[in-house]
This record gives sequence, structure tokens and C-alpha cells, in this order.
Amino acid sequence: MLLVVGLGNPGDRYKRNRHNIGWMAVDAILAEHGFGPERRRFQGLVAEGRLAGRRATTLKPTTSMNISGQSVSAAMRYFRLAPGDVVVFHDELDLIPGKVRVKQGGGNAGHRGLISIDAHIGKDYRRVRLGIGHPGDKARVNRHVLGDFAKSDAGWRDALLDAVAAAAPMLATGDDAGFQNKVAMLAPAPKQAES
Repeated sequence: MLLVVGLGNPGDRYKRNRHNIGWMAVDAILAEHGFGPERRRFQGLVAEGRLAGRRATTLKPTTSMNISGQSVSAAMRYFRLAPGDVVVFHDELDLIPGKVRVKQGGGNAGHRGLISIDAHIGKDYRRVRLGIGHPGDKARVNRHVLGDFAKSDAGWRDALLDAVAAAAPMLATGDDAGFQNKVAMLAPAPKQAES
């Protein structure tokens, strides 16, 4: 089974934040692949379905981002999963808006959701890094990340989420490079994106 996690903060005030693009990606996957209704479990929202014929469960932790690892580890224990069965979608400052990269393990670049997951389950899970761009000044990072997407971002953001949903079955088969290529083909990152 695959556990597909989308990172974000709960509550309406965060719903459209750049930091919540992980939740948005999971919502797109749910809509595209006809998963069952979401239920409250493991300190999060959980839905079950299939990707490429493989059983998959989505999880959107409803804890704050900084303690997402509690929710992820609870779901892993229940389903008896290894870190390699987990895919986490999250925002990435160090990628231009609309760019996607998948990696297994590695550092967390100060992302508090990943820091929490690392502390609870280790680092050997897959991360789908969804580029939101850097504001250019370290002092503006918090405001950028916790700010809503601009209206001018809607085109590339929506295309990216649709492409992620369309390509998601490739993650279930372990074809990370194919997933990246398909997303890039369906939703090329804008040449110059505004934040």
C-alpha cells in the first residue's frame, strides 16, 4: 500500500497559502482518481482508493504543519508501512514556481513539516517537492510561504496540480523520473513567474 501525504496547515485562513500546496495536490489526486470520501483518522483526513492498481491511502494531517510527523507515524503504524511506502507532497522554496522534483531521503532544507516527519519516521520516504519560488530576501520568507497565492499564480498552479494528479499513478509504480517528466510535459514551469 502507498501512503500519499499532503502537507499544509488546517483552517480557512491557511487554505490558499503557498505552504498548503501539498494539501492542494492531494485534493487534486482525490478528485482525479475517484477516491472514497475523506474521514477523520490519525489526526488527519484520510481517503482510500487505487493508483495504478495499487491500494493507496491519502492523508492530510490536521495538526499544525510543525507536528505533521505525529499524524504520518500513526497512519504508518496502523497500516504497518515502511518509510519507502510513503510519498509526501510539500512546498519547496528552492524551486521556481511550477517546477517539480521527486527525491528519496535527504535533507529537509528547514521545512518544519519535513523536520517533524523525519523525527518520527526517519528520512527514507519519498518527497515530491512542489516549487513555490523564493521571495529573494530571507526576511520575507515567512510572509511568502504563509501568504496566499497571487491571482497571477492561478494559471501555473492549477496546471501543475492537474498534471500532478494525472501523473500520480507513476508514483505508485515507483517511476519517479517518469512522474517528473510527465508533470513537466503537461505543465511546463513558467519562464518567469511572479509570487
